[in-house]
Amino acid sequence: MITFIRIDDRIIHGQTCTRWALEYPCTGLVAVNDKAATNPVLKNAYKNASDKKTFVWTLEDWQKKKDKVVASADQYFLIAKNPVDMAKILLDQPFDPGLKEIVVGPCNDRPGTVKLGNNQSITQEEAAAFEKLMAAGYNIEFALIKEAAIGNWKKFRGQFGYN
Repeated sequence: MITFIRIDDRIIHGQTCTRWALEYPCTGLVAVNDKAATNPVLKNAYKNASDKKTFVWTLEDWQKKKDKVVASADQYFLIAKNPVDMAKILLDQPFDPGLKEIVVGPCNDRPGTVKLGNNQSITQEEAAAFEKLMAAGYNIEFALIKEAAIGNWKKFRGQFGYN
């Protein structure tokens, strides 16, 4: 089963594995990112970043295995590197994780981004993905850690031309 959905440009790191696991039950991690899953060095680094059962899959792998994750008695975090991939996971490849909450962690400053808060900057393309997710009923919260949440997507969407 999926117990937590996160978008985090670092994918898997200590904050995800330790801090958020205190808030939400977690026995394993499923990271979905084509680049990480197809690069042996990255894949190994992510798999070794946690003492939890960890999978690093491509979007295609996810499509094939998602039903097993949902049916499992294990409690998994579902993590994508960016909102565009998360929209593909949740909407383009129809999938109901049983949750409607997405927590957005670090999104580093990059050219063409709008800064929402500390270490949370997004592009117009990413904003469009958030808008699509919100329209599908997902609540999107920006929080590096729970106590430092900076707000919901509804607070920021106007900066990207959405009403």
